[in-house]
Amino acid sequence: MEDTTTIFGIRAVIEALQNNETIDKIYIQKGLSGQLFQELQQKTKSGDYNISYVPVEKLNRLVKGNHQGVVAKISPVEFADLETVVEESLQKETTPLFLLLDQVDDVRNFGAIIRTAECSGVNGIIIQKKGGAPVTADTVKTSAGAIFKIPLIKVDHIKDAIFYMQGSGIKVVAATEKTDDLLYSVDFNQPTALIMGNEAKGISESVLKLVDAKAKLPILGTIGSLNVSVACGAFLYEVVRQRLE
Repeated sequence: MEDTTTIFGIRAVIEALQNNETIDKIYIQKGLSGQLFQELQQKTKSGDYNISYVPVEKLNRLVKGNHQGVVAKISPVEFADLETVVEESLQKETTPLFLLLDQVDDVRNFGAIIRTAECSGVNGIIIQKKGGAPVTADTVKTSAGAIFKIPLIKVDHIKDAIFYMQGSGIKVVAATEKTDDLLYSVDFNQPTALIMGNEAKGISESVLKLVDAKAKLPILGTIGSLNVSVACGAFLYEVVRQRLE
């Protein structure tokens, strides 16, 4: 299997949409017009696709060839169903652990998080259809193959997953600096979903309002925060530590 597939040209992308390929992201040149482009717009209206409108220079860097103003990335992985993964995880003997990523947008951070999640026994990783990092060759490589061993789930919004988790008896914990509670004070010996936020903005305020608990890492140096993949590893292995005791 190739790490990732890039297709380009309006007709090629339309055909991929018609064949229900798992398209991770579509890049469209700003100001594009014409009959074929209108057909592409009609196709993308029927689904919730991750579309970025970019200058032509961006497309020229992505591919070498006549891209006609459109480039798409086809995901190398199939995405799982949220309800199925949650229900199957709750039936296992081990205590479920899920990871929700609120618009983590760096592909290498994404890959590193997937690798740590697989090593720490996470049952599934939930991301948004829009706003997060796409699954690219760098994601696959940084995950060291873990991306093929752990369910990835896409939802319209992280809030959808939070409501479903809470309705299923799963405690939702936000990793955020906007609290006085350290992660060591949180009881992870119960079904848990951990939320990690965007590299620059953290977890959005609207998401923070919905969680059951907030926790942070102690920062003893002068730098205000850790890289999100490093912070995620610290949180996940505190869960592991508690559950091994």
